[in-house]
Amino acid sequence: MFTGLVQTVGSLEILDPEHVQIIWTEAGAIESNWVWGDLALGDSVAVDGVCLTVVQILAEGFVADVSPETLQRTTLGQSTAYQALGGLRQVNLETSLRVGSKLGGHFVTGHVDGLGRLRSAVETASSWEMTFTTENPQVARYILRKGSVAVNGISLTVADCDRDGSWFTVAVIPHTYQATNLHLLKSGSPVNLEGDILGKYVEKFLLAGQLPPDLKLGEEITPEFLAEHGY
Repeated sequence: MFTGLVQTVGSLEILDPEHVQIIWTEAGAIESNWVWGDLALGDSVAVDGVCLTVVQILAEGFVADVSPETLQRTTLGQSTAYQALGGLRQVNLETSLRVGSKLGGHFVTGHVDGLGRLRSAVETASSWEMTFTTENPQVARYILRKGSVAVNGISLTVADCDRDGSWFTVAVIPHTYQATNLHLLKSGSPVNLEGDILGKYVEKFLLAGQLPPDLKLGEEITPEFLAEHGY
């Protein structure tokens, strides 16, 4: 489990169909001691929003397991294009959430729902307004105004979207824009998207007909009702 608050950025290299290597970038290396000093074998790390397991500790990074399906279904598999051009993909990194830690973002599982693409990024006086699109209904169904979404592992709040969630806009503060790989995105760049896990559970209960016994169909769901039933 993660929070969507990126701790540093690294360079990703695909070693083989089952392993990737992440090396801290110059900026990330400065933070590596206090962020990654206790990284251990078997730990989970969110790499551009994808939960991977550490299998080897390096002096300036780590090696993680990755499945062929993960490479195929997320942006991590597109790293080979960067390598072919002599470069490495820059990825957002976050260690797993510890019990008792501050939850500044929202609950992120690291299980990507699907891909989206950047439509536009416009700088305003106080932020960057970034608009993303997705053709994947598994992603779009969980996009709603003021809801949470993870974009490349970054916890963001949806400022606006269309009714079916095929496009949405987020406001990104300058620090987040520069400290993550968002500033490297171009129009059309693919991103990993994960919807809010709480919305998924609510949908599951409603579709399965597992409504609380004291809730009648058509009854208004208020903040007081949700609090009473543990939401």
